[in-house]
Amino acid sequence: MSAIVDQQVAAVVDMRAYAAGTSPSSDWLGGRATPAFSDAAAEIASIALRGEGEVAALPTDEFILVLAGRLEIESSHGALVLGPDDTGVIPYGSSFRWRSSDDMLAIVYAAPTDRAGSATAPLLIDKDAPLGPSNPPATENLLSEVPTCRGFSDYTSANAEFACGTWDSTPYHRRQIPYRQVELMLLLAGKVTFSDENSSVSFSKGDVCMFVRGDGCAWLSTEYVKKVFATQRPLN
Repeated sequence: MSAIVDQQVAAVVDMRAYAAGTSPSSDWLGGRATPAFSDAAAEIASIALRGEGEVAALPTDEFILVLAGRLEIESSHGALVLGPDDTGVIPYGSSFRWRSSDDMLAIVYAAPTDRAGSATAPLLIDKDAPLGPSNPPATENLLSEVPTCRGFSDYTSANAEFACGTWDSTPYHRRQIPYRQVELMLLLAGKVTFSDENSSVSFSKGDVCMFVRGDGCAWLSTEYVKKVFATQRPLN
C-alpha cells in the first residue's frame, strides 16, 4: 500500500509519508503541521488531534481525510464519524464540537471562501455514490486511447473552484502537462504511475497523494482506477 518511488517527482507528494510524526495537538485550527502545500487559495496540512474541542465558526471550507484513529464531529445537524480512510467536508461557517481517539491522524485541505457552497452541514464523502460521465483528458495530451471517466461531487464551493467527491477511469496514458489545480487523492482501486523528465512514483489502492500547481507530471494507468478527490482549480 506504500508508494514506490524511483526518485522524487516534483509535482507529487506522498501524504502518508508527509504526515508521519505529526505532533499531537488539541487545537483544531492552530495545531496543524507545517503545510505540505499552501497558497492564497488552498492549504493542505496534517493534524494529530487529541481529546476534544469546539470550533465556533469555521473560517474556510475544509476537506478531512482520516489516516488513522477516529474523529467525531458533532453539530446541530447531527454527528459525522470518520475512521481510517474515511473522508468528509465541513463547510465554511460551521459550528461544531469534535472528539478524537488517542491515535487520530488526518489530512486537512482548507480552501478559503466567504460563504458555504453546495452544503451547509458537515457531510461524509460517499465512496459508493453513483458516478456520471466526466470529461476525459484532452486528446492532444493523450498517448493512448481516450479513456471512459466518471465522477460525482459531494461538495462544491460557492465559487465552484473547490470540489470534493469520487472519480473513476479506464486505463490511459497522458503526457506531462502543467497543473493549475491542487489535488488531494485517496486511491480506492488500481495503480497509477506519475513521472516527469527526471523520475517516477507509483501509487496503489490505499495510498494518499497530493498534486501541486506547477509543471505537473505524466499519468500512466494500466488498470481501472478509482479515487476520492479534493481539488481547488481556478476557473480563470
